Amino acid sequence: MNAPVEPHDAYLRTYTEPEVTSLLRELHERGKPFGIRWGSAAVSDVTIDGRLLVDFGETSVATVLNLLALLRETGQE
Repeated sequence: MNAPVEPHDAYLRTYTEPEVTSLLRELHERGKPFGIRWGSAAVSDVTIDGRLLVDFGETSVATVLNLLALLRETGQE
């Protein structure tokens, strides 16, 4: 596995709302077989230092990217 994305990584500021929404769709699809479901997850109106947050406990996009990385890795096996 690649190194986890840190919540303070500067490039996270470049993600737009449509890009994060797309990542959440992928997370929902890849997570279904594992029982990972966040039907209410959405891009939040809240930002920290210009970084978008995802509204399921106000987590950062880094968390979504790290979960996707794990699910993608699992899907390759």
